[in-house]
Amino acid sequence: MRYFVNLDPAPGAPPIVVDLTELPSGELDVRVDGKRVAVDVVALNGTLSVRIDGQMVDLTTEGSAPELGTVASGHRAYVRVESERERAAAAARKAGATSGGDSVRSPMPGRVVRLLVGPKQKVVKGETLCVIEAMKMENEIKAKGPATIAEVHVTEGAAVDANAKLFTLA
Repeated sequence: MRYFVNLDPAPGAPPIVVDLTELPSGELDVRVDGKRVAVDVVALNGTLSVRIDGQMVDLTTEGSAPELGTVASGHRAYVRVESERERAAAAARKAGATSGGDSVRSPMPGRVVRLLVGPKQKVVKGETLCVIEAMKMENEIKAKGPATIAEVHVTEGAAVDANAKLFTLA
């Protein structure tokens, strides 16, 4: 699973990309920005003792994901953690249609599992136009405002890339 981690996030600051993969042995393969990191975690009395590449860090958290307050070895920080699935779902919620010759594009790569509108159909704000499955999650693509579907560019079952045109609106 891929996670995006922002430490004391500043607007526009790129996240740290953390990939976790469970190996057949049951161990975790951890990569931080593509670099393999040896990690061992032990929970003790509400504190996590984390060994990262041989260095020990005691970590406590306050709050709940995705926004956490953390204290690591006496240093306090604000951390935002977001999974790839959460990012895809947020992008789908932001995607949608507006009226007046616009197009509706896919916010992520995936597969069209349901197509709910057709050409010349009028839609209202919040109406679901189609459903895209990405990373085993179904994401509804909704109209942002009233419009008429001028053209449908996809079919049910079709694979789509991120930013692929789904609909043209009149």
